[in-house]
Amino acid sequence: MALPVDRVTDPTPVNERPAMPPETPLAMPAQPLSRWSKKHVRPLEAPKLWKTPWLSRIFVFSGLAVAIALGGREMYGVVEVGGVTVLEWALLGLFLINFSWIALAFASSIVGFFALLGRPAIETPAPPERLSSRNALVMPIYNEQPSRVFGGIQAIYDEIQALGFGEHFDCFLVSDTTDPDVWIAEERAFVALREALGPDARVYYRHRAKNHRRKAGNIEDFVTRWGGAYDHMVIFDADSLMTGHAVVALAAAMEADPDAGIIQTLPLIINRNTLFARVQQFASRVYGPVIAAGIAVWYGRDGNYWGHNAIIRMQAFAEGAGLPDLKGRPPFGGLIMSHDFVEAALVRRKGWAVYMLPRIEGSYEESPPSLIDLSQRDRRWCQGNLQHTALLGTKGLYPLSRQHFLNGIFSYLASPLWMFMLLCGIALALQARFIRPEYFTDEFSLFPAWPRFDAERALALFGITMAILIAPKIFGLIVHILNGRSRRGSGGAFRILVSAFLEIILSSLFAPIMMLVQSGSVFQILAGKATGWNPQRRDDGSIPFSDIRRRHQWHTALGAVTLVSALMIAPSLAGWMSPTIAGLLLAIPLSWLSGHLASGLFLKRLGLMMIPEETEPPAIAVSARENGRRLAALGVDEGDGLEAIARDPDLYRAHEKMLPAAPPRPRGQIEPDRVMAAAKLSEAETLGEAIGWLSAKEKTVVFQDRALLAMAVKLGKA
Repeated sequence: MALPVDRVTDPTPVNERPAMPPETPLAMPAQPLSRWSKKHVRPLEAPKLWKTPWLSRIFVFSGLAVAIALGGREMYGVVEVGGVTVLEWALLGLFLINFSWIALAFASSIVGFFALLGRPAIETPAPPERLSSRNALVMPIYNEQPSRVFGGIQAIYDEIQALGFGEHFDCFLVSDTTDPDVWIAEERAFVALREALGPDARVYYRHRAKNHRRKAGNIEDFVTRWGGAYDHMVIFDADSLMTGHAVVALAAAMEADPDAGIIQTLPLIINRNTLFARVQQFASRVYGPVIAAGIAVWYGRDGNYWGHNAIIRMQAFAEGAGLPDLKGRPPFGGLIMSHDFVEAALVRRKGWAVYMLPRIEGSYEESPPSLIDLSQRDRRWCQGNLQHTALLGTKGLYPLSRQHFLNGIFSYLASPLWMFMLLCGIALALQARFIRPEYFTDEFSLFPAWPRFDAERALALFGITMAILIAPKIFGLIVHILNGRSRRGSGGAFRILVSAFLEIILSSLFAPIMMLVQSGSVFQILAGKATGWNPQRRDDGSIPFSDIRRRHQWHTALGAVTLVSALMIAPSLAGWMSPTIAGLLLAIPLSWLSGHLASGLFLKRLGLMMIPEETEPPAIAVSARENGRRLAALGVDEGDGLEAIARDPDLYRAHEKMLPAAPPRPRGQIEPDRVMAAAKLSEAETLGEAIGWLSAKEKTVVFQDRALLAMAVKLGKA
């Protein structure tokens, strides 16, 4: 149980107070993957709350089986005319794999559709009368714009305070930032935030000297050092926002369910204005609730966790979610990349429930502003999901936890499988058009063996496949339009339908580009090429056209080759492949347009791609934006870190207080960056000269070393 806290106002000046509370350690051992026993599963405290949704699961999986059987029968009927060749068997197999993927989403969306029909997709829960738990709001940050991040956490904190539950929540900004100037900017923003919130504010900041194990290690560091003081933690991303009502509702839900380990919300995308981001924002708001409701219903208490906008029971996480390193080298070995899926599976293995409450209003996030930004983030996610192949055999996992892994794996394998299916179809058409058939083989047969198709049946199957693919969007549209508040907030039924049509067209054009991008990522990972961890661009802005051309020129070339090949084979084949060919031929202008701010704002002025959260912006988003502007006006994001510390004695003292005690250096062990930094500071005659000489790593060492920092500050006074 969490420790009691002293709520007496701290009279210490803001810049003299510790940046973090006293440590309350909590053990978080790495969990075994190759061994497990039922004796490790905790007994349930409230078994009456544990209801497995067998009926909806039977519907989903029986529907999936029926869809695969019918689709497979129809596809076999398409290719079996005149006998089935090796290429046709390959085409049939690839079709079944891809068709099963969309059939599962279709069956799940039916469940979500009926779960939401006639009811609001999201709702505002009434706040509880009281809370008894202590909760930590934890926001990991990595080279983000400080004014924006700290402005957001201030808005969340203020709303919780206004609801009267402030004493139950402490805010932690845990930084893994590697850019030395951004690190100092974070500290400036933190000091300014504390001064704005007053002496009673329980907002804390910690910067790690080394970002060991990345985000998972960042959160693990918090749990093992301060987790013992809290019952639950709410995990955010740097672009996350949650209203005070949503945060309090999550804490109340966790208190009401003693067997809950993780409760996930559905974050809606807001604050997006580029064309690509507005497409994602509209799709998230209109189609997302049906999809989320579906998986929430049939997953039940065997759900998943997306790494943010969720509440986690500290005991469950500490005792069940410690991540080991995988055997072998990256990209399949080493550090677990997509740690959230694995943490959810391990927490569930321990006997805790993991589920989603998608109808809680007030959970928000943002999205990448362009196609290239999405592909850069997607590359990291691709490696993390493919790495889960090494975890499928983990002992003791529940079946749906393995299904979550498979779902993530095939979300990326779907792209190369789709590409192979298209290539297989082209090869068959090429064979039928140009290669002379061998009418009578060595084996006795009364009929020739050469590829033939049932064109009429193929067209019908194509229509059925498209209908199944688009059906979840239709379900989302119906629910969205039937809800008066959502309909009015999105500009009315007509504008919603026009927007949905545009979204389907644009998504169809973007899809083949992403197919090739994801296929390239899969092939690179299979070849052993690991990815880095680059900060995500979150602002609305364009990418230089030269970079866009360089990234997509081979996509355009492949589109041109495909068009010419299809026309040589048969004009009907080119027509059948026209959406794919068009997307590839237009890859460069489409990618440029995706990050184009003016195009997105033009649609907004027309009332298209609108969501209710734009018509009536959430108060939390308005507050976060205003807070960020105030912090930015103070200059916290600007300037050089060494200059800022040298000219501001209060910041200098605050920074020194935030530094941990330096570990003793073993004799004879020389740190090259420290030696070089010391030499450059000794040689420099002015601070500006030193700043010009110091590399980023050397500057980081200066900020971490009190003696070197004193030398730099002395130069600033010279």
